Amino acid sequence: MADIRPFHGYRPSPKNAKQVSCPPYDVLSSQEARVLAKGNHLSFLRVTKAEVDFSPETDEHTEPVYKKSCQNLRDLIETQILIKDAQSSFYLYEQIMNGRSQVGLVAGVSAQEYEEGKIKKHELTRRDKEDDRAHHTDVQDANTEPVMLTYRARPEIDQLVATIMKRPPQFNFVADDQITHRLWVVQESNEVSSFTEHFKKVEALYVADGHHRSAAGYRVRNLRRDRNSSHTGNEPYNHYLAVVFPDTQLQIMGYHRLVKDLNQLSVKQLLDKISVNFEITKTSVSTPQRLHEMTLFVGDCWYSLSPRPGTFDERDPVKCLDVSIAQDLLLAPILGIQDPRTDNRIDFVGGIRGTPEIERRCRLDAAVGIALFPVPVAQLMAISDSDKIMPPKSTWFEPKLRSGLVVRMLCET
Repeated sequence: MADIRPFHGYRPSPKNAKQVSCPPYDVLSSQEARVLAKGNHLSFLRVTKAEVDFSPETDEHTEPVYKKSCQNLRDLIETQILIKDAQSSFYLYEQIMNGRSQVGLVAGVSAQEYEEGKIKKHELTRRDKEDDRAHHTDVQDANTEPVMLTYRARPEIDQLVATIMKRPPQFNFVADDQITHRLWVVQESNEVSSFTEHFKKVEALYVADGHHRSAAGYRVRNLRRDRNSSHTGNEPYNHYLAVVFPDTQLQIMGYHRLVKDLNQLSVKQLLDKISVNFEITKTSVSTPQRLHEMTLFVGDCWYSLSPRPGTFDERDPVKCLDVSIAQDLLLAPILGIQDPRTDNRIDFVGGIRGTPEIERRCRLDAAVGIALFPVPVAQLMAISDSDKIMPPKSTWFEPKLRSGLVVRMLCET
């Protein structure tokens, strides 16, 4: 059972939606955010990354920055840039990238189900990042950015979504990155109750993108429950903001590796060592074409690598991941990267930057790049179902959810 809840969302008018919306907080550095927000007083970056309103040397984790983010959100509401829906609603959010569409339901999801493992994870989180997002949410008294969740598609939900999408959307705009964003408000009581009932048949939700925001939603529930002597379990803080997509629509892109040096090896020595566990051939195709194929860029050439039979455990849902194969057979034993979380010799390239970025970086400041085939959504779910954890930097979801399109307050229903 998935416990989802409608809510009174705050959202921009159609004329302001594009100007308000912004990329999520964790894909931009503070400097990149300053550049994007410059000259745009409506940018939601002033809520999610309020350090843009301070001098560059300001620590983004100081209390004045958190308080400024709260004030900026209240300013958007008081000036009616963000307008509250009079009725408790769900929302449909469609993104179109390169002609490909994905449509998710915007809803409140249960912190209790997160605690019980019914909202399933596949990544570890860092305490400092949890602290930041939990405090940000608590100070804001709002869920300002959604988590991306997925579930095993159900035809009755697909059919209801398709019916609603026959109506004109509340807004429809193309962002600067050429991705289209459309939103429908679902307020009709029969449709709201239908979504609620249909999701009761969904056995589990899976965190696709936003593990730290999920953890923050859970922690804020605990904080507020402990402060509230009259806690009932029905308060808005018991749920947090998510966009829930069917697994048939999500797209995972490759998350690639860069290493700054060859660990005192020559290119020939590197290739000789790799050939012990991999079939290796020179190639003109830089992007891996299938599962268990990876490509390697070194010495200004691309090579195709396929692990030899028996070199990894095909029955283990984590060990058979291409990112695990690359780590266990190449990065650790040959290039000396024992812990990719902490080793400063490794860097990562994700999303639409792809293999051209690997080439650029190898000609700039890296010695070798490894491109990996995207993790299938089914593989992600299998790992989550097994209560196991993926290696760091395994999945990159694209397109990213825009922030500022729907805000969910924690102080009211």
